[in-house]
Amino acid sequence: MINIAIAVVVIYAAIVAAAYFRQRGMMYFPDRERVSPASVGLAGVEELRFPSDDGVELIAWFKAPAEGRATILFFTGNAGSAAWRAERIRHYISRGYGFAILNYRGYGGSTGSPSEQGLIADGLAAAEQLAQRGIEPGKVVLHGESLGAGVAVQVATHHAFKALVLEAPFTTAVDVAAKAYPYLPARWLMHDRFESVNHIANVRAPVLIVHGEADELIPVSFGRRLFEAAAEPKSLLIVPNAGHNDLDQPPIRARIEAFIDDPAADDGN
Repeated sequence: MINIAIAVVVIYAAIVAAAYFRQRGMMYFPDRERVSPASVGLAGVEELRFPSDDGVELIAWFKAPAEGRATILFFTGNAGSAAWRAERIRHYISRGYGFAILNYRGYGGSTGSPSEQGLIADGLAAAEQLAQRGIEPGKVVLHGESLGAGVAVQVATHHAFKALVLEAPFTTAVDVAAKAYPYLPARWLMHDRFESVNHIANVRAPVLIVHGEADELIPVSFGRRLFEAAAEPKSLLIVPNAGHNDLDQPPIRARIEAFIDDPAADDGN
């Protein structure tokens, strides 16, 4: 029995060690291929190339806004690339909004490898690129989905943006990992913690949180807790029966657009 116990401990220790050294491979799932906006049917969308603050070369897609319209700076979830969001981009630019979507380091042709510190730096570099094109933070709405919500929250603490939209956000990435891997000591292991719940009170832009009631990956309770931690003005939209990937729907788009156009007029329901 002692030998069996020792073997179990050794095996578990090996699993924990593997998770520790491979954790970013378990967290980020980039599509590294560089493709052009035109190749996914986005005529008139420009590919931008610019450095992050540590010299990593980033690629983003950009379409300038129509007169009087806000610009959305979109931060994707942990999988894919900007090309995977072509339909969403197409919709918003058809409505006259400016749209910028970032390929984080390691995604969609951008160099480097993803990390929390790197992704936040990349988000700030993207905001600076918009400012250089005459689109100041007060005309920019940050929109983050899933992991991108963690990026958007921290970027939002640096400037006075027009608004912040968080789609299926989490309290911390550690909470998500602890739920997904209950057999691992995730709270001890993780490097990239994305502690949104500890940052969101420092956001001074109006906040809209959208969360599916049936989200199986990031429970709706996480979104509610993040909402409670946010400063006013803030609004919460819980979508009945919606899972993690069910939020890009016409009624939800309409609610987000109304919020983008006039965040102060949102009724909070």
